Amino acid sequence: MHKNAKIYIAGHRGLVGSAIVRNLQEKGYTNLLMRTHTELDLTDQKATDAFFAEEKPDYVFLAAAKVGGILANNLYPAEFIRDNLVIQANIIHAAYKNNATRLLFLGSSCIYPKLAPQPMKEEYLLTGPLEPTNRPYALAKIAGIEMCWSYNRQYGTKYLAVMPTNLYGPGDNYDLNNSHVIPALIRKFHEAKQANAKEVVVWGTGIPKREFLYSDDMADACVFLMSLPDEKYDSLLGSDESKTGRFEPPLVNIGVGEDVTIRELAELVGQVVGFKGDLIFDASKPDGTPRKLMDVSRLSRIGFQAKMPLSDGIKHAYTAFLKTDV
Repeated sequence: MHKNAKIYIAGHRGLVGSAIVRNLQEKGYTNLLMRTHTELDLTDQKATDAFFAEEKPDYVFLAAAKVGGILANNLYPAEFIRDNLVIQANIIHAAYKNNATRLLFLGSSCIYPKLAPQPMKEEYLLTGPLEPTNRPYALAKIAGIEMCWSYNRQYGTKYLAVMPTNLYGPGDNYDLNNSHVIPALIRKFHEAKQANAKEVVVWGTGIPKREFLYSDDMADACVFLMSLPDEKYDSLLGSDESKTGRFEPPLVNIGVGEDVTIRELAELVGQVVGFKGDLIFDASKPDGTPRKLMDVSRLSRIGFQAKMPLSDGIKHAYTAFLKTDV
């Protein structure tokens, strides 16, 4: 990407989108396109088409999505599949119509089967049943990958999908009904500490294992991929299975390559926050997928490695939380 390229970051206020904006600005990119939801409703096809026709971005980071944890996915399954399908379809098609050079579609590790072999490789996509608690969201993201793949095959576009592991960092959502595990734990432990509570209750058994990636590392990986020379970038765009006989989606996992149990995570967050009470696990609540560890060898082979250790990342995340008005 040239430093003066016109770059649209869809979802620039979110956890990943805001990190991508920071990363691009730090690297000297100045021609960034950003619109709030009030300024541009991405579920509105006409509005999205008009924006792309007027601005004609060279590069598109598609980080806009409706996201949330287990509870939010259970409460709002219709919104999770509907809104995500509409947003990504509008943006991908508008990018094609207006000749965007490259598009990076951000998905989620929940696209992989619930009981996928660990660590999860890109080729495990569509090889088994999904985790029921977030199936609507996962199916929307799978459709987004297939849409990028289909446009590449039919129209010769250069659309790449990236699947991050569980993300956390500055700008996270700390709503206890809709947030992911790390921001939820940070808020729970902080409020318990403030109230001098004797215990903190965490959903599930604490046994499942999860991998966590700091949002700035995720953004760095996204910009790294979008900046690759044509030969390396094009090698990631998948193949036409009808011609090659190989299942090769335009898909790259982004993670750290190691995981921790939810119990270990909760203990670490408690230490960072400074909570001195007991930790209780409510086994009547759902655990979700037993394990979700990403195979990041594809990303490693082209020269990228995440840098932020989990303990340091949680310290940074807690510092950022203390500056919010939650």
